[in-house]
Amino acid sequence: MQMNSAARLSAQEFESELIRNILPFWANNTLDRENGGFYGALSSSNEINNKIERSAVLCGRILWTFSQAALKYQQEAHLDVAKWAHQYLASRFWDDTFEGIYWSLDREGKPVMDRKHTYAQAFAIYGLTAYTQASQDNAALELAKRLFHLIDTHTYDPVYGGNIECLSREWTMLEDMRLSDKDLNSSKSMNTLLHLTEAYAALAVLWKDPLLLQRLEELVDLFFERIIDSKTGHQLLFFDNKWTSLSNHISYGHDIETSWLLLEAAQALGDPQRIQKAQSLSVKMAQAVYDEALAEDGSILYEASPDGYKELSKQWWAHAEAVVGFYNAFQLSGKEHFYQASVTVWDYIQSHFIDHKGGDWFKLLDQYGNPVLTHTKAGPWDCPYHHARMCMEMTCRLDQ
Repeated sequence: MQMNSAARLSAQEFESELIRNILPFWANNTLDRENGGFYGALSSSNEINNKIERSAVLCGRILWTFSQAALKYQQEAHLDVAKWAHQYLASRFWDDTFEGIYWSLDREGKPVMDRKHTYAQAFAIYGLTAYTQASQDNAALELAKRLFHLIDTHTYDPVYGGNIECLSREWTMLEDMRLSDKDLNSSKSMNTLLHLTEAYAALAVLWKDPLLLQRLEELVDLFFERIIDSKTGHQLLFFDNKWTSLSNHISYGHDIETSWLLLEAAQALGDPQRIQKAQSLSVKMAQAVYDEALAEDGSILYEASPDGYKELSKQWWAHAEAVVGFYNAFQLSGKEHFYQASVTVWDYIQSHFIDHKGGDWFKLLDQYGNPVLTHTKAGPWDCPYHHARMCMEMTCRLDQ
């Protein structure tokens, strides 16, 4: 693959994108001062749509983003947005009767979907942990600990390991446990377990609870033994209780995201053997994405399957994760093609995803790289977490 070997990555570029574009956009356009929380959605032209339900995932991700920004830059304005998100998550999304985090609310703060999805609980922990660090609010940490115990009590599988996807409001079994309409109805999924691992790794920095560390070890090992195919460098996506794979699809975005998040989780445990194994898999997975999904223009193929299916639309989050994932592989291996891959994807992002007029990023492009203007810029899934995290990660890594 021909790439521009003269191009270089700059910490200043990533920091500028974060503090001059992403953070101001979300702080100035998404807070619902009348009803609390955040608007249900913003269109590609930044028009408010408050009929769309508010998701706990979006609230938790905004909480994480602005908490990390407050921690990094010590700016009161960032902490104010984090406080706003924390108050809404801990009050409106919290189920006082059965405990846990609702999946979604309406504009008045009433539950729309009251199920307890493990994915939403995980992002609440992730956000609360970052908020604890930024605000020194121990109540947030206690809520994160409470969520860990709820997840472990109700969703942990003591027989086969891992965690059940989703339960009812009362924490009982459901027939339909799908994360979204695009996902399979499965007992366990790579995506949910990845972000549970991410949340537990973050919580373990503040809370060295033996059970938490044990569960984190088990999750990391599940990725090693059940989820990642060490021969192909790809992940299996959906499973039944006994870890029978239910799909042969490849998610390149999740592969490159996992390639560096799994290493982060192994490092949180501090076990040299797990760290070494995660490092090896990080490079293997990044190479598979490089070989199969990276186009010459810097765009990333979203999904594929061995039978010839390809999803040609382009997702913002997969490209943000690719910048970090390829650079992480370069740091581990010293191989220059990973560095240049990170450069090329970042160039593509700047040319196609960043909305230089309206602010933030377009979240979806068609196969030709044009923004899909019917897709929301902010919404239940369209959040600041992936690209803000990319900027923070790259600024930190390049400064080092």
